[in-house]
Amino acid sequence: MQDIEEVSSILSDRITALSESQTIAMAKKARELAAQGHDVINLSFGEPDFQTPQYIKDAAKKAIDDGFTFYTPVPGYPELRQAIADKFKRDNNLDYKPENIVVSTGAKQSIANAVMCLVNPGDEVIIFSPYWVSYEEIVKLAEGTPVQVMGSLENDFKVTPAQLEAAITSNTKLIMYSSPCNPTGSVFTKDELYALAKVLEKYPQVHVIADEIYEYINFEGEQASMAGFDFIKDRVITVNGFSKGYAMTGWRVGYIAAHKTIAAACEKMQSQITSGTCSIAQKAAFAALQGGKESAVEMREAYLRRRNLVLELMNDIPGFKTNVPEGAFYIFPDVSYYFGMSYEGKTIQNALDLCIYLLTDAFVAIVNGEAFGAPQCVRFSFATSDEKLTEALRRIKNSLAKLQ
Repeated sequence: MQDIEEVSSILSDRITALSESQTIAMAKKARELAAQGHDVINLSFGEPDFQTPQYIKDAAKKAIDDGFTFYTPVPGYPELRQAIADKFKRDNNLDYKPENIVVSTGAKQSIANAVMCLVNPGDEVIIFSPYWVSYEEIVKLAEGTPVQVMGSLENDFKVTPAQLEAAITSNTKLIMYSSPCNPTGSVFTKDELYALAKVLEKYPQVHVIADEIYEYINFEGEQASMAGFDFIKDRVITVNGFSKGYAMTGWRVGYIAAHKTIAAACEKMQSQITSGTCSIAQKAAFAALQGGKESAVEMREAYLRRRNLVLELMNDIPGFKTNVPEGAFYIFPDVSYYFGMSYEGKTIQNALDLCIYLLTDAFVAIVNGEAFGAPQCVRFSFATSDEKLTEALRRIKNSLAKLQ
């Protein structure tokens, strides 16, 4: 009998065309080396190293004791949706009702729901690049056509209004971006978003997914939202969640705010895929919002200190060119200086080669920038301790010094 693993034709075109998440792939390689006894510093994952605040954990325990162990409403508990609407008013000055909110199993599902509900086969989706690794693959799953628009390093990796307008065609259905951005840490100002929105005002068929999952890790102050402009608000789907700002990655709670027609469509989509998000996680998320932003502010201050530490240490590494991240917890340097260099007969042809070299020589895991639409760059996270960051940059510097 033929082994089923040898029969590639049994798999759908949809799954064979899908790329594996490069962040997850690199983390897997790092774990394999660690299991062999190597002291690996993993800077590949976008995960806070902080524990979920205790008051949130306590709320989850209470929810279990109080019997919240049954199916939940598909779009989320009503009180959580109201709390999210209140959060949008408090933090973003945006007016939403619970009917505009859909709670999902993480912001990734929120994004996938929205893309699946808006994009038809052949529709073009403009993705501001560099971008989070899953944007393009989600668009492919919806049978849309990803269109990358690259922001330059000189412009802090931000796409300009002229670039956006040049990319829009009669087939454009959607644009996607994050601010603060994963992987670059760039943050769009209110004026910059207004200029982009004015371009989109002329194209009523184009919608926007604005990913604000790093909202509370913003070193520049107030978070600006595309949905803040009334002339485009109904076409904006704002995505957020609890994983980054509240260190709740494993709890898997994200959400959208959108026009009620889009929100209802996302609820319908979700009803056929996962139904409602975990009851205990929702109760924890509600407690997080009720508890305010004190813990998020403390974490943001730690990330800012770490960012400054990494930038200072990078000054001693030749050839790294980077912007100064204004949010999130990543550094995204251009490393093309090292392409073509060799060590012990192995030549660094691209960023992936450099990542593999640093993993096997320095035992530091970082991610190839090609996965984010920028093949000349690499991404590493500074969501870890000062001590680990200092040691990781020391190792990276020493390993790169071997390249000739």
